Parts: sequence; structure tokens; C-alpha cells
Amino acid sequence: MAITPIGILGGTFDPIHFGHLRLAEEMLELAELKLIRFIPAGTPPNRDMPKASAKHRSAMVRLAIAEQPAFVMDEREVDRTTPCYTVDTLRELRMELGTVQPLCLLMGGDAFLQLHTWHEWEQLFELAHIVVGSRPGFTLEERIQSANGKLRNQFMQRLCTVQALSQQACGGIVELAIPKLEISATLIRNRVAEGRSIRYLLPKVVAEYIQQHHLYLTC
Repeated sequence: MAITPIGILGGTFDPIHFGHLRLAEEMLELAELKLIRFIPAGTPPNRDMPKASAKHRSAMVRLAIAEQPAFVMDEREVDRTTPCYTVDTLRELRMELGTVQPLCLLMGGDAFLQLHTWHEWEQLFELAHIVVGSRPGFTLEERIQSANGKLRNQFMQRLCTVQALSQQACGGIVELAIPKLEISATLIRNRVAEGRSIRYLLPKVVAEYIQQHHLYLTC
């Protein structure tokens, strides 16, 4: 029986911007998802600490997604003081949503090619599908040839169609061609610190929140 999948989009969102939102909107449509849960990272294990607190980043995500009913806020990582591993978050979601509901972990191509460095990365396939957004013309099938051998094998064995995502709860890999907006959180933070405009890079309500709470005034 086909069950409409749920998307999971994690990240530091420091701050959330139109690049994140456009990626999510494209994946919602192309992967035929019921909804997407946005999960701001509390303490990310594999990168520097975010510039803004988890509470501020969570508040900005909530503001940014308010007008899209299919985008849902999930703050389960916000109050964690220990490193937030994706595999643990997916285990929690599995316990809450059951073993039948298809879950799709959403990410970009660059993140996928580093998946083998993630904590218990092979367990991710036992908990969710992975849906990868790649720039048109930069297919994973070509890039994976120079990637980690174990990851390459997983990719070749698990590659499937969008339609297959609704047929089972986890285990597949789908690649979607999605144009990327050349916007980054680093760019936005730097422009704020330099006193430059961030208009049209992120939702107006998020820009206003940054100004109101005096975020990112230093790089």
C-alpha cells in the first residue's frame, strides 16, 4: 500500500534563507511529499558552533515557514546540549511515527558525498530514504565514482524512483535535479556584520528578526 512520505530537513539554519526554502519547496513537489519537518540543529557534531543560539535559529525558521502549511517546525534538537546526531533524531521519529510511515531525509549533493563521515551513517538507511538535491548537470552518478567505496556501493544498490518512496518506509536513494540559489548563510552573516543590505536573500520577517535581536553584528 502506498503511503505519502514525510520529508526531514535538518540544518543549522544560521540563518534560514531562500536557498533553504526553495530547496524544500522543490523537494516537496518533486519527491511527492506530504510535508517537510524542519529540524534546526542544537549542537551540530561535525562543524563549528552556530553564530546564533538554537533558540534564535529556531525562531527564525518558525517565522520563515509560517505561510507554507506543508512546512512543519520540529524543535526536538533545540534544547539538547549533547551533539545532535541525525541517526538519533531519526530513531526518535521512527518511535513516534511507527515503522510503516515512509521518511525521507533531505540533503544536497555535497552533503551526500560526505555521508560516510556521519555517525552510524549506514544505519540511516534502516530508518529513512535519502533524497538528494543536485544541480542540473552535476549528477551523483558521475560524482560518486570518486567517492568513498562503501558509500558508492550503497548508492548503486539503493538508487530508486520517486514512486518507490511511498512503497516502503526506508532504504532508498533518490536524486532530484534542483537548481540552486547562490545564497549562503555565511554571505548573509557577513553582509549584516558589514552593515550591508540582506533584502531579497531571505524572508523579510527573518531580516527584521535579525535586526531586532542584533544578530550577526560581528563575523
